[in-house]
Amino acid sequence: MDLKEKIRNIPDFPQKGILFRDITTLLKDPEAFGCVVDKFTQRYRDHHIDMVAGIESRGFILAAALAYQLGKGFIPVRKPGKLPAETISVEYALEYGTDRVEMHVDAVNSGDRVLLIDDLLATGGTMKAACDLVQRAGGLVAECSFMIELADLKGRKKIKDYNIFSMIVY
Repeated sequence: MDLKEKIRNIPDFPQKGILFRDITTLLKDPEAFGCVVDKFTQRYRDHHIDMVAGIESRGFILAAALAYQLGKGFIPVRKPGKLPAETISVEYALEYGTDRVEMHVDAVNSGDRVLLIDDLLATGGTMKAACDLVQRAGGLVAECSFMIELADLKGRKKIKDYNIFSMIVY
């Protein structure tokens, strides 16, 4: 199946000059969504992974489905103020300003091998911050995984110290 055909392209969103890759059209197609989950499952079935972490919000969809398929726990990596218990956080740079991601302090046990998943690799800032969270909690980053990579934005450079997998590359 050509998964690129299932992804809607929206020009000039969220601002002029940006071509937004909308995965909601893929997610609503059970065969296409199943194909993505199956491909991730095949890739990670024999990897030594203790937990699967998903980055808010579309990364949750992929990571939760994969965690279930692998029989592993799911860790949400969220924007500030969304998690109810004690958190650790990492701030990262945006084009104009900064943002922050958080995780519960008890989400990762020392030495846990954590697979991090997001829907899209663009500049790599969010994934790098999520990797930093896992490591601060005592975990090890098993791999950074994406459904889509926008190669022109060179996000791989920011996370070059980790293993990286992208299912679809534009």
